[in-house]
Amino acid sequence: MIGPVDADELQGLLVTLEQPSALVELGVMLLCLTLAWLGVRALRGEQVEDGSIWFGRRIHDGVLFPLLCLALVFAAQLLLMGTITPALLRLAIPVLMALVLIRTTVQVLRASFPEPHWMRLIERSFSWLVWLAAALWVTGALPLVLDAMDGISWTMGHQEITLRRLVQGLLTAGVVMVLALWAASGIEKKLLRRTGADLSIEKLVANLVRALLLFIGLLFALSALGIDLTALGVLGGAIGVGLGFGLQKIAANYISGFVILAERSLRIGDTVKIDGFEGRITDIRTRYTLIRARDGREAIVPNEMLITQRVENSSLVDQRISAGVQVAYGTDLRSLLPQIEHAVGQVARVVDSPAPAVRLMNFAPDGLDLAVHFWIIDPENGIDGVRSDVNFAVLQVLNDNGVEIPYPQRVVHLAPAVAAPPAAATPPSGE
Repeated sequence: MIGPVDADELQGLLVTLEQPSALVELGVMLLCLTLAWLGVRALRGEQVEDGSIWFGRRIHDGVLFPLLCLALVFAAQLLLMGTITPALLRLAIPVLMALVLIRTTVQVLRASFPEPHWMRLIERSFSWLVWLAAALWVTGALPLVLDAMDGISWTMGHQEITLRRLVQGLLTAGVVMVLALWAASGIEKKLLRRTGADLSIEKLVANLVRALLLFIGLLFALSALGIDLTALGVLGGAIGVGLGFGLQKIAANYISGFVILAERSLRIGDTVKIDGFEGRITDIRTRYTLIRARDGREAIVPNEMLITQRVENSSLVDQRISAGVQVAYGTDLRSLLPQIEHAVGQVARVVDSPAPAVRLMNFAPDGLDLAVHFWIIDPENGIDGVRSDVNFAVLQVLNDNGVEIPYPQRVVHLAPAVAAPPAAATPPSGE
């Protein structure tokens, strides 16, 4: 039988621990720990997914190790029940149950909220509460504490609430929310495990699944706390009024995020330019989108801006890039242009279809203006590098053919000198 023990039973357990059978139980405990460790290692393999809830970063810090050890200890207690009086195994079961609960909650919270620093405080506080409950269970003081909590009550509306019921409701709500977060995290990882054109759709589905599971978990949690769910109608009306006034921008960003993911007008990996900032989309979240520039700068763009403002998306189609060059008059263009097109086509990252093209654009004062057009499919890797390679290829063709790149020429016409008019004769003095 597994359950809290009273003072007499605790005294009996302490006496049993002094018997030689305690050594047998100790050996059984070590065997259970060894088998659990070997079993987790066999299931885990050499490599494990980072942030795995079941396995953790090491063999012993995931959920599976204490859970498998608990199952083995429970089975060993049943097998030894008729042979010896279990003492150490009986004490180990609540300890392992507390460890399973702590590991599950901590791993799920770390997987769902990997960044916030305040999560450490929640993890430690929850661990202390669980270990305190386990100690009360083992010592037999838990029923006394529960009876004392039943004596503390207050009235909310027409309903009387005791401290015990509130704590039990909070624990139930916590368990439901942790299970909802665990399911949402597992589904999201499975959806986002693949990469490609459908990554944005998978992100949308993951966000919808997470929101749906959290909503369902919230309903169960409120029900466990004894809150009448019909009161949510009033709460929903208040939220609607808030969205209509103060929260309309936030609501617009959330709705815009789902619209972007559903329409696939912008996808993770696209190279875009908005409000003078150009970069690659690294993540699309429900409220904002992260855009990373080539120099490492990141911009957090509200999703509403991506819907209401002009956005240049360089990844929707093959991007055309142009480069210009000028050659001297008298150059044989019909022979030169095919050579330039062939040389540009050999440059890495320049696609074959559409093929590069060279066009005569203008008859400039100093020479013939040529435009070199070529296409690439990976603008997220940068444009300046491939344009430089194309310019080098064009320059090599011009040098091989002895084609001159003209310098600006100016003709200066000098006006002829104007002869000075003859000076007037000066009459002699005295006349």
